Amino acid sequence: MTASPLHATLRRHVEAGTVPGAVGLVARGDDVEVVAVGHTDVEGSAPMARDSVFRIASVTKPITAAALLMLVDEGRIGLGDPVADWLPELAKPMVVRTPTSPVDDVVPAVRQITVEDLLSFRAGWGLPDDFTLPAAQALFRVQDHGIPFREWPDPDTWLGLLAQVPMLHQPGEAWLYGTASALQGILVARVSGRTLPDFLAERIFEPLGMRDTAFEVPASKRHRFTAAYAPAADGTLRLTDTPDGAYSSLPRFPSGGGGLVSTADDWLAFARLLLNAGAAPDGRRLLTATSVSRMTTNHLTAAQRERAALFLEGQGWGYGGSVDVAPAEPWSVPGRYGWVGGTGTTAHLVPATGTVTVLLTQTAMTGPTTTSFMRDFWRATA
Repeated sequence: MTASPLHATLRRHVEAGTVPGAVGLVARGDDVEVVAVGHTDVEGSAPMARDSVFRIASVTKPITAAALLMLVDEGRIGLGDPVADWLPELAKPMVVRTPTSPVDDVVPAVRQITVEDLLSFRAGWGLPDDFTLPAAQALFRVQDHGIPFREWPDPDTWLGLLAQVPMLHQPGEAWLYGTASALQGILVARVSGRTLPDFLAERIFEPLGMRDTAFEVPASKRHRFTAAYAPAADGTLRLTDTPDGAYSSLPRFPSGGGGLVSTADDWLAFARLLLNAGAAPDGRRLLTATSVSRMTTNHLTAAQRERAALFLEGQGWGYGGSVDVAPAEPWSVPGRYGWVGGTGTTAHLVPATGTVTVLLTQTAMTGPTTTSFMRDFWRATA
């Protein structure tokens, strides 16, 4: 029997040695194809399986945005509310005079940062296309993804450190990557009075049956947890984490920007929540249809998208994920929503067709540009 395009694509990349293994999923309504190829580590200790657990990195971001919107739906916080009402550390932010200015050449923010600024990634903090800018370099020292979240300061301490870094742009002015999702996670915790791990578990994971999605992997599941790698200069794969490593206990900083582990079927359950306008399979409404629409609608101007081309590649941004606005590639369907993770993961849904695609690998990206494997996967599942 001829292999499906999905299976052939995953097999080709595993045989090329770019990844030890991969799980790919494409769902079109109730028709779901899941393919697991290769092994959970380079030693071949265990075959990759449909329920293998991966560090999903920034594929966490849509889930965090959904959590914050649940609090908006309940009227506990508003999109136009200043975040300083709950994050007083950010009450008086300073902004560099120009993007290229040194970090001590600052002016006050012209207005308060709002909840919507965080959701749309226009809060003023985050990564620009040019990493060499002084304010970006200062942010890297606080937002250091070279160390695991268990070694970050606790959220309150981290927020105090971030407040000392000048913003690169005025609130609402420009799309900047990443930092806003971490802030969303802290905001969810402060508004709800729960820790972010507890809130996500109670309000999203348990109602949707996402049994393997969490900020830690208990000992009983580590036989399904993949090792993590990064490409080495000589073309081999360098081990960066083991199943008994950084995720063996709750991190000191549970990051809404990239701290979760998950499986392909768990993310499919979350995607179906959005495709079903915020209703869970049992009929319970977790999100309003309005909030789901806001998540999956582009909020950026053409100029803002252009200045963020390194990350967005010309597409737009909703809340927690990108939104395709132009059919630039075979897989670019206007309205397609989702994101990629630096650990080698990608997950998207297309509201117009009900299609969901998820690719999980253990080999990290080397920068913001999507990998050839991701593009081949999107092409095979388009």
